[in-house]
Amino acid sequence: MKRETLTVTGMSCTGCEQNVENALENISGVTRVDADNEGDTVEVVVEDDVSDDDLHAAIERAGYDVLA
Repeated sequence: MKRETLTVTGMSCTGCEQNVENALENISGVTRVDADNEGDTVEVVVEDDVSDDDLHAAIERAGYDVLA
């Protein structure tokens, strides 16, 4: 397992947090997600075989941007 903290822009409310969390929870191997719109962060706990590209793509499909 690995823990990632991603910087995500465009979240402005708890609904946005939920959108990002739902997008990430749909990825096989994601075990925990905690989005924080005030801090522009998303903490994710994933299995080792989940790539950053998969995480970034899911967030972007939900309509938000991930800073590298």
